[in-house]
Amino acid sequence: MSEAAALLITGGWVVSGDPVIGTARDTDVLVRDGKIAEVGQGIVAPGAEAIDASGMLVLPGLVDAHKHTWQSAVRHRCTGMDLMTYFGEMFGRLGPRYRPRDVYAGNLLGALAALDAGTTTLMDWSHVQNSPGHGDAAIQALREAGVRAVFGHGWPLVDLPEWIMGSTRDHTGDLRRIREDLLFDDDALVTLALAGRGPELSTMDVTRNDLAMARDLGIRTSIHMGCGERFGAMAAIARLNAAGLLGPDLTFVHCSENSDDELRMMADHGVGAAVAPQHEQGFPGIGHTPIDRLRGLGVTTGLSSDTETFGAADLFTQMKMALAAVRSRVNTGRSRFEDPPSAFSAEDVFHLATQGAADVLGLGDRVGSLTPGKAADIVLLRATDLNLHPVTDPVAAVVNAAHPGNVDTVLVAGAVRKRGGVLTGVDQDRLRDLAEESRRHVLAT
Repeated sequence: MSEAAALLITGGWVVSGDPVIGTARDTDVLVRDGKIAEVGQGIVAPGAEAIDASGMLVLPGLVDAHKHTWQSAVRHRCTGMDLMTYFGEMFGRLGPRYRPRDVYAGNLLGALAALDAGTTTLMDWSHVQNSPGHGDAAIQALREAGVRAVFGHGWPLVDLPEWIMGSTRDHTGDLRRIREDLLFDDDALVTLALAGRGPELSTMDVTRNDLAMARDLGIRTSIHMGCGERFGAMAAIARLNAAGLLGPDLTFVHCSENSDDELRMMADHGVGAAVAPQHEQGFPGIGHTPIDRLRGLGVTTGLSSDTETFGAADLFTQMKMALAAVRSRVNTGRSRFEDPPSAFSAEDVFHLATQGAADVLGLGDRVGSLTPGKAADIVLLRATDLNLHPVTDPVAAVVNAAHPGNVDTVLVAGAVRKRGGVLTGVDQDRLRDLAEESRRHVLAT
């Protein structure tokens, strides 16, 4: 189906993520020109292609606020490592081996795996910019996959100490080339952001220069913060605050070991947070996921899948981990926050994987809920599958029990990317060959 064609999704159990529409049985969703035109019962749309959603849950596409997509072809490589060992392996040893074709293979594999799992939007946090060709290859793969993506342009992994150990090097000027030549349209499916180093990896002067460049280009910036005690002790958020550099165009990743005072600074300046509970709880050295503190202080927060070298590709896993992690710490009195919200519902978690993450990426006005006027990024789950049926609470079913195997249909901007449980227009044999060739080269096997 072309984006301009009309499509009518009929008779589903809609979980809209929109506070006005809510959840509704036997409800239709009309798509026109790549956008949601109407949500309601008994919609009549002569000539529209029909998708029968009876026995399905109809959701907004899931939104991944931070994913190192380039690493997907060496997925699970670091599951037994701690954080510092992971840094040495992926950035120090393997990162310099990446060719543009390896970034292409990882991004294509990771983006298609995301779509297969119901993630329609992701922030591709690409800190493997060893040459201009690496960035071009990453963007090419995102476009070919058909996913909605924010391409986060990071730094090279060659001459790595010069880029991440109190670096005095400003961010590469290739960011400006990409903005001017490739990702100049902020309404396109693939858009641009700066994946920055910040004061934990570079000097304040460099940070100031990098943020000034991003703001001059009119793009957002995402920075890892407080990922482990060593980085948390640097109080980088407080330093940015003192320098007058905080603003609503920033997203900070993890924030596990930042102080409550620093998280308050984020809230005061509209800075968002991207968290990855599976990694924060399971990756030794990061620290506990700070969702309870972020929520308590009113920081806009979204879920992410981080890196497939350690965890799962899908946000269903992150939702389960978020619910368990936060409830465990709050209910046992082990939250670090002085007055954490006692309630953390399935609806709260679902919000983190949809509208919350969309807001974090600056896309909240176009994705994150099934609201008329927003892009038709829509996911259908088979509620008749035995792990979900019978559904008594659709949001709880999504958060507590659903998995990628339940994803039947995926639309991005009204275009069908998955139908009947199978990705459309994807040569999976070619994809596997690309990933395998890349894996062998990167790991030198």
